[in-house]
Amino acid sequence: MAEAHENYKIVFTGPVASGKTTAINTISDIPTVSTEETATDQTQYVKESTTVAMDYGILNIPSGDVIHLYGTPGQERFSYMREILTEGGLGLVLLVNNNSPKAFSDLDHYIEAFQDFINKTCLVIGVTHMDMSTRPTLKEYHQHLARKQLNCPIFEIDARNKRDIQILLQVLLYSLR
Repeated sequence: MAEAHENYKIVFTGPVASGKTTAINTISDIPTVSTEETATDQTQYVKESTTVAMDYGILNIPSGDVIHLYGTPGQERFSYMREILTEGGLGLVLLVNNNSPKAFSDLDHYIEAFQDFINKTCLVIGVTHMDMSTRPTLKEYHQHLARKQLNCPIFEIDARNKRDIQILLQVLLYSLR
């Protein structure tokens, strides 16, 4: 009799240009399903295309289990997808673009937007683009979260680096309640 394998779901979120699509493309064992379209609003000044529904990939675990990876759109007009994509999820990977002048307000916004999901699961934060802007520092992020009485893992990552994304996912899985 074949051994039953488990299917898990992890959600990636964050503002436009934080690296969600790139991270899922980097770690997925299959060609990702992407709903990238040409940006037509203010997003076009940040990047050419943007996710309008979701990104989807699969990570096969050596045990035979499968992690389904879902990325939310970064634009607020697609925020209705958040509830749909978090249904049945194990946890949240929040990516924040350190090169954004509003990195802390983006962080706060996404924590608030996903608060109910975070309360039921767990959260890990990846700070991207630290090579483009060294401030705020990880210490400043920790201090910011501490003022909000939040204690969650936070890492500097490059969304193009498979090992960085693996670390985020491993820490998320180890943090499950």
